[in-house]
Amino acid sequence: MAIKLKELSHRESRVAPGHRACAGCGSIIAIKEVLMAVEQPVVISFATGCLEVATTIFPYSAWRVPYIHCAFENSAAVMSGVEAAYLSLKKQGKLPGESGNKDIKFIAFGGDGGTYDIGFQALSGAMERGHDMLYVCYDNQAYMNTGIQRSGSTPRGAATSTSPAGRVIPGKTQFRKDLTKIMAAHDIPYVAQSTPDRWRDLMTKVQKAMEIKGPKFLNILSSCFRGWRCEPQESLEVTNLAVETRFWPLYEVENGKWKLNYKPKKHVPIEEWMKLQRRFQHILKPQNKHLLEEIQRDIDRRWDELLFLCGEEAGPKPEQS
Repeated sequence: MAIKLKELSHRESRVAPGHRACAGCGSIIAIKEVLMAVEQPVVISFATGCLEVATTIFPYSAWRVPYIHCAFENSAAVMSGVEAAYLSLKKQGKLPGESGNKDIKFIAFGGDGGTYDIGFQALSGAMERGHDMLYVCYDNQAYMNTGIQRSGSTPRGAATSTSPAGRVIPGKTQFRKDLTKIMAAHDIPYVAQSTPDRWRDLMTKVQKAMEIKGPKFLNILSSCFRGWRCEPQESLEVTNLAVETRFWPLYEVENGKWKLNYKPKKHVPIEEWMKLQRRFQHILKPQNKHLLEEIQRDIDRRWDELLFLCGEEAGPKPEQS
């Protein structure tokens, strides 16, 4: 069903105002869009992280839905248990009828630290067991809540507190883990990537996930002005550029079929994305030109691989200087 702005404007946000998320936080925008797209009753589990701290400072809560705060590593495991308990109670006829004819939906949230790294075992297990739930990763590319340490999602060259840019190393020395592709390898019914600035793409994918039985995974690139060292008002512009530079392609994998949702009309070099983020300022210096070229080659390689998986022709290559 097509998503209409006029209808969305009349829906109450399931995350109340007054939370303590930073101004310009891409993650809180993403979470609001996810929940606004869900029309059914929903139960949320949330791993320890930025948004758990920002939305549930005792004795207050910004959540207008049933919410379970989990440890850093077990959001997927907790929601697996909730979903299994729901099925058992439903089978026994012990559920009250206040939800009407709509089945309850289950969504587990986690940041990249609690998803790519610490929580990967629980996530992989939940997906393999086939629980009827959606796992959403709000990916801000570092452990932002505890001091901006590098994670498995942190891009090559990004400066963090544990991969500082200096004389010894030029920021993070490894390329980021491609978790979306790893989840597709679990052969689950639905896997997708999106960004909060492409709200229609994101919300359409959430609605599709809600209609699919079984485990689903959605990876959302969510800017963090403190960790990315960009301006708060640029939070959506910077994720848009991630899409246009092909660093973060919009695609989905439904029952094993790969589909590209958006193909940029022209090749935008990755340095245009980096220019908005001071965590990459050292990469843009002349002495590190070779690192910039290395990063660009990796992005082009991943893009061409994605095109192949989606049955598309390879896109244009950047001109060689």
